[in-house]
Amino acid sequence: MSLDVFGVGNALVDIQAHISEPLLESLGFHKGVMTLVEESTQRKVLSALSDQSISRSAGGSAANTVMGVAQFGGRAGYAGKVGEDELGRFFFDDMRAAGVSIDIPPLEGLTGTSVILITEDAQRTMLTNLALSATLGAGDLREEDIQRSKYVYVEGYLFGGEPTRGAALRAIELAGRHGVKVAFTVSDPFLVQYHRDEFWSLIEGPVDLLFCNLEEARALTGKHDPIDCAQEIHQHAENVAMTLGAQGSILMHAGESIPIEGVAVQAIDTTGAGDMYAAGILYGITNGLSWKQAGRLASHAAARVVSQMGARLTSPIPAEEQRTIIGS
Repeated sequence: MSLDVFGVGNALVDIQAHISEPLLESLGFHKGVMTLVEESTQRKVLSALSDQSISRSAGGSAANTVMGVAQFGGRAGYAGKVGEDELGRFFFDDMRAAGVSIDIPPLEGLTGTSVILITEDAQRTMLTNLALSATLGAGDLREEDIQRSKYVYVEGYLFGGEPTRGAALRAIELAGRHGVKVAFTVSDPFLVQYHRDEFWSLIEGPVDLLFCNLEEARALTGKHDPIDCAQEIHQHAENVAMTLGAQGSILMHAGESIPIEGVAVQAIDTTGAGDMYAAGILYGITNGLSWKQAGRLASHAAARVVSQMGARLTSPIPAEEQRTIIGS
């Protein structure tokens, strides 16, 4: 069976909790950013949440996106490493229940986790323990999975170290070998600080579609105005999808700037907004939608995600409603 999108990323179980500002301050982490933590620190955080209501789901940036593609009705696959523990079994079951093809066998050890602390202003503070997800390597990828895909989607977080960086580059290499398009998401502004030159080499080379938010685009280009940032990147990348938060997004395609309006909602959890936006774009352009139509679908889906808990839609958007969205 052919796939619309094959994602490669850090396989994590997301654990979300709404907490108070005082509790976040007592934990001592910087609000609104992602911090890599050791297993012992993660255990202490989870202990502090023992009396809080939590939810969990299979996660990681690329995992969220391919699950979104599947929720729209697309065909998706994924490569990531988890353990033979309870969380690893949960990850596999959750992904497969959503219709995502995932075949890399689990290993003995601990599954990675991302604890997402959400305050009343909908800001998310992420504490990530990569555990076995950080062992994904080039040899774990199956060439046939990439060969049968329309797009390979690679998350920037993989460039944080080896062997995951090697897995990302191998996925891109195999995509080029088989004429498969490459979508790449910058993932986080802090990555640009350390990998700017390498990211630019990808943008100028094998990447067909770059996903970024405005902060990431500013870090890449050194420019400030959103249009200036998008146009600068578009000079090197065939397609650009740049999100602007509540203000919507800008798509760059075939030399044209396509503004996409934001959708007004009451945000309660911004976790996964960019991942779901990417899912809408990737599903749309691999299933016959125009870029503008794909942008509308992506914008509505991202808005729906931030109005609920968790990084994916609590229920898929029905096909009839999707048609209404893209035709509006």
